[in-house]
Amino acid sequence: MPSDDDGASNETSITKVGRLLSEYGLGNEYGAQLEAAWTTEGEKRKSLRDLAEEFNRQLVTVAMRDAGISTLDGEVENMFRLLTDDNVSAGTRIKVRNRLERSGVNVDKLERDFVTYQAIRSYLQNERDAKYEGVSDEDRLERTIESIERLQTRLSSVSESNLNQLRKTDRITLNEYHLFVSVDVLCEHCNSQYTIVELLNRGGCDCNGT
Repeated sequence: MPSDDDGASNETSITKVGRLLSEYGLGNEYGAQLEAAWTTEGEKRKSLRDLAEEFNRQLVTVAMRDAGISTLDGEVENMFRLLTDDNVSAGTRIKVRNRLERSGVNVDKLERDFVTYQAIRSYLQNERDAKYEGVSDEDRLERTIESIERLQTRLSSVSESNLNQLRKTDRITLNEYHLFVSVDVLCEHCNSQYTIVELLNRGGCDCNGT
């Protein structure tokens, strides 16, 4: 893939996103766009998750373009969805992968290159020294997950301690055991069920906003 002298080089970039900007020829200009979209205020501001998805779609665009694949409007977005959406069947995903591979796209590498919102944040903060003064959606989400996990760990510890004490004093009969502490969420609309941490990490249930 083409390189861009204006972007961070593979040798000097300390983050995955920085290296990919160079490798895919996106350059420092695209990095500046990411920073501006994250640090601006109001309705124009984009979350780290939004930026990660846009960045990954851009990788698909470059990979298809370099393979000589002509695309119609909206085709890249659909191709990215077919490669990443959990609701896409395995058969459909295999067909898409085979089509891309026949055209010369290294799909395995492309998928390895996809980034998370944490990778976008690492690039913006560590390479561009960007800061967002407000509490981002991602920060709030991470704090919620950390709080829930601490409570679950505490509940597990207290439960195990009490079970062992009751067993030791012959108040209950219990052999060797495994203790599971889980809070599940069941959506009554789409009938999907996840642990609360899984639900938060994936950004919601299977309703997709419907």
